[in-house]
Amino acid sequence: MDKDARPSAVFDLDGTLADTAHRQHFLEGAKRDWRGFFAAAVDDPPLAEGVRMVLDSAEACRIVYLTGRPERCRRDTVDWLSRQGLPAGELLMRRNDDRRPARRMKLDVLRRMGRSQEVRMLVDDDELVCDDAEAAGFAVVRARWADTSAALKDAQEREGRT
Repeated sequence: MDKDARPSAVFDLDGTLADTAHRQHFLEGAKRDWRGFFAAAVDDPPLAEGVRMVLDSAEACRIVYLTGRPERCRRDTVDWLSRQGLPAGELLMRRNDDRRPARRMKLDVLRRMGRSQEVRMLVDDDELVCDDAEAAGFAVVRARWADTSAALKDAQEREGRT
């Protein structure tokens, strides 16, 4: 059991803390370029509203970053979080072979977390993730401060990639 007994505040990355607008073009068209999409994540500008929420939450909560990015992106993701000056926290990522919709993958993680700790809130931009988390009894903050392309929304739901 973790010695930090504070409740957890769980934050999504893409579209919540990281602005993905510059790389969404990789997902447009018939053949999506996932390598290019994830490789370009190192250049994501931070989203000020999301960053402010993490920093404010870090005083009272353990910070957990929950992303649909595949595990193979861990090093770049850890480096990005550090460059933004975001607080240290547990980084939970999708297994490389996990193609479930983001709403299923993330809800499974939240339920596991909820068995051993208080989850104070989930902050996410994916409306389907938010809907399912709320239906399961989790407090949700809907990150509506960034524009997400239709291609990215489709990828989150149908392809289980982010």
